[in-house]
Amino acid sequence: MEELVYRYIDEVLKKYNNVCKCEKCRLDMAAYALNNLPPQYTVTEKGKLFTKVKEMESQYGVDIIREVTKAIEVVSEEPRHETH
Repeated sequence: MEELVYRYIDEVLKKYNNVCKCEKCRLDMAAYALNNLPPQYTVTEKGKLFTKVKEMESQYGVDIIREVTKAIEVVSEEPRHETH
């Protein structure tokens, strides 16, 4: 799930011009989204394949994009990084 969230964060962030994209903010966005999505742990090749198939389901992708978008909005409202 982490890989998917990071990939979607990178894609969705391209649509935001006035949002901080520093590593700290991206990690906060990922943590927020992951905490609101069901975990998808796998340890076998069969499990990885199942997860890949599920990823191709449109609702699964929509759910991830929805949570990533919320995460970007929440983190961008109150970024926790230090500005210099």
